[in-house]
Amino acid sequence: MSDTKNNSSLTRALRGLTWARLQRAMRLGIRSLWLHRLRSLLTVLGIVFGVCSVIAMLAIGEGASYEAQEQIKSLGSQNIIIRSVKPPDDQKVSNQGSQSRVLQYGVTYLDARRITATISGVTVMLPSRNIRDYVWNISRRVDSELVGTVPWYPTMRNHRVASGRFFTENDMSGQTSVCVLGAEMVPLLFPLESPVGKHVRVGGDYYQVIGIMEARGHDTKTDDAASPKDKPTAYRMFVPLETVKMRYGEVLMRRRAGSFEAERVELHELTVKVASLDAVTGVAEAIKTVMERNHKKKDYQIDVPLEMLRRAERTKQIFNIVLGSIAAISLLVGGIGIMNIMLASVTERTREIGIRRALGARRRDIIVQFLVETVMLSGIGGILGVLLGVTIPFIVSHTAGMKTIITLWSPLLAFSISALVGVIFGIYPAVRAANMDPVEALRHE
Repeated sequence: MSDTKNNSSLTRALRGLTWARLQRAMRLGIRSLWLHRLRSLLTVLGIVFGVCSVIAMLAIGEGASYEAQEQIKSLGSQNIIIRSVKPPDDQKVSNQGSQSRVLQYGVTYLDARRITATISGVTVMLPSRNIRDYVWNISRRVDSELVGTVPWYPTMRNHRVASGRFFTENDMSGQTSVCVLGAEMVPLLFPLESPVGKHVRVGGDYYQVIGIMEARGHDTKTDDAASPKDKPTAYRMFVPLETVKMRYGEVLMRRRAGSFEAERVELHELTVKVASLDAVTGVAEAIKTVMERNHKKKDYQIDVPLEMLRRAERTKQIFNIVLGSIAAISLLVGGIGIMNIMLASVTERTREIGIRRALGARRRDIIVQFLVETVMLSGIGGILGVLLGVTIPFIVSHTAGMKTIITLWSPLLAFSISALVGVIFGIYPAVRAANMDPVEALRHE
């Protein structure tokens, strides 16, 4: 029993001695760093900027990737989108005086029927026509895109109604003059009141506003499908497809100086929903075959959001690797700076090391002393770098309007790497100091 008590007392004494030695090494380290404050500060800055760049670049990259993936997801992962595209040779306009011609291209209702009849796995279709025109509220005007579509548009395109309602089957069959405004248009047309129940004018026709869509990011692909000759727009007004067909017909007319041009496009966009994710790729290939067989010219474009999402995820991984590598180089440079300063410190403190060894300090004590200093330098730099790295993404989001996402693992990873850099780059100077001959060290001037 007494032997057990003696062993436990000896263990506690050894632990206390070890802790006392560590405390003494930390005090010596702090004193040494404080004596060379400017040099220590400049050394720490290398780690600070390295850690800061790791967190900030990963946050910016994560935010950019998130926005891209969200825009792709909004198209629907089980959807396949077929868009009408004007063939290159049809874009050439002759300058021989006044002329008139009708260009016919793009996706047709017959294409929709063929896809439904010949391809299994297709569950729902979403046709739409997109027409560029001005939307007026008294004297306020917005250059907008009229999207003639069907009542199940919000479900298929993951775009919900924020206020009011979307149009129904009765609105479609009755060709009623109702519309749903995109959220971006509301502050421009109705800055002081809710537009629901009010009327807007397009050309000579009036439409009653029955709802407002949720705000969402700018989808350039959907915009580009509107009118290939026109610039894309972020403002959309949704109208029943049958109403658009009644008001505009299938021939869109364009007048120019000395010429007249008309385009016949039945559908600007056709979205096909597939029964399961596994069947998306196969159905997309089948649709491509059907379209190639029935279109002599390449007047369509097939987009598969699922494939785009997978490409975006791969791009994100590559982007993170590249950014992480650049930031790691910054930390490597900071670590080299620490090693350089510690080697210089060993040379300056040769006589001090000799005195400590002569007074009974072991090699392990010398190694611990110098390692404590390097870890303190890298640790302080890591903490400051984390604080700065977490702050910079908020500044970027506020000033540049970019979305940034700070993941939990990025500050932990950056700080861990900074501490590891301090240990790795501090080992050689510490071992070199510990291996000095005490007699030679005492003779050093």
